Amino acid sequence: MNSGKPRVILRRCADYEPGRLTAILREMLHDLKVDVRGRVFVKPNIVTANRRYIRHSYTEPAVVESLVRILQESKPERITIGESSGFGIPPRLFFREAGYTELAARLGVPLLDLNEDRLVRAPLAKGVHHRDMLLAAHIRDADLKIWMPKLKYHIFASITNALKLNIGILTHRERMLYHDHRIHEKIVDLLEVGWPDVVISDAIDITYGFESAPYPLRLGALLAADHPLAADVVAAHILGYRPEDVRHLKIASERGYGSLELSDIELGGDVTIEELQAVPKEKRRLFQVLSELDTPIRFYAGVAGGTDVLCDGGCEAALKGCLGTIEKRRPGSLAKARRGAIVTGVYRGDVIEPDGPVLLVGSCTRVEGRLEAKRVARVRGCPMPAKALFIKAPLLFGMPSPMLDLRDALLFIAYSIGGWFRRLFRRLGTARAA
Repeated sequence: MNSGKPRVILRRCADYEPGRLTAILREMLHDLKVDVRGRVFVKPNIVTANRRYIRHSYTEPAVVESLVRILQESKPERITIGESSGFGIPPRLFFREAGYTELAARLGVPLLDLNEDRLVRAPLAKGVHHRDMLLAAHIRDADLKIWMPKLKYHIFASITNALKLNIGILTHRERMLYHDHRIHEKIVDLLEVGWPDVVISDAIDITYGFESAPYPLRLGALLAADHPLAADVVAAHILGYRPEDVRHLKIASERGYGSLELSDIELGGDVTIEELQAVPKEKRRLFQVLSELDTPIRFYAGVAGGTDVLCDGGCEAALKGCLGTIEKRRPGSLAKARRGAIVTGVYRGDVIEPDGPVLLVGSCTRVEGRLEAKRVARVRGCPMPAKALFIKAPLLFGMPSPMLDLRDALLFIAYSIGGWFRRLFRRLGTARAA
């Protein structure tokens, strides 16, 4: 019986076998009483992908394919799969690398780079930092929005699930706005227009480490919900966190988006939170805490300029992303790195490295105590995109740079040119129509 509470369903799903996925997803949609109608927008997590070494950062295509085939049975007006992706890299490159290009062709549905869609300026009445945002028309006009996150540990947000997925509805032009010590409030700002009707989380393989170049761990579950914050509350418990300790969840609750108490959620399914919590996750802090990494590099984290707040979502996050990608591409690189130090933010203390380099990451970064080093270098930016570090940090500390990968560089150039032409043709078409 429906209690009127938000509903979250947890189901065992041992692997990505299509028949099993379809059966479970069909039952989940039925139990949540999902009305498949009109214009359906499906938002998976395709933040990054690389066929050679990044194969678990994204929602597994098999889950999306099974869901879309079920949706097609109701013959809605249209179904669109869309994403913006991360790092300013053309989403269509990640679509290809993750297997979504072939998926869309099999299903006969459009695969949309949100940066290429018609964009509208959406006001955010509850926004603290984002008072408005550029929103893809396909999202604004959707009659049914289904968010399909990959359940992950996250380097500064603790977890990635429904709320964090909304970073991917931002265009590349606005993605990095407030992506610094304000990131936790930023995530909640987006919930106003990024409120899905249904959440279906791929928790068959969850991941740990740097979430865009992570390591998989078989959890063997699917999560479905009719309320994004309720979905994330349950997800936080599964990953071993108290929801009130996950900053963006606490902020969302304080803004009136829902309760953080399990007693306020109607739970269903055939597996319990406690059973899923028991899956070993000893490495959940990997790349969340830089000082715990196996490397001779030492890390000094300071506060954002003009504040007393750790800049965890800005330069420190970019640094974690850079190092996490290097290590995923070439395992053992961090342990073999040259001894030195990296500073982020305003560090109120001494940094002494007389025999090695010190890298200052970010425009406002400085050492307010004594700074002694064989060489001092800086990478500027605020916030700092991770790719800005991919040349300087490897060169300074003797690590291999992903930026020197010829295959990836050529693909980036080709897809960037293609994306530029598609946006140009769209603008020309819009101008002619006017």
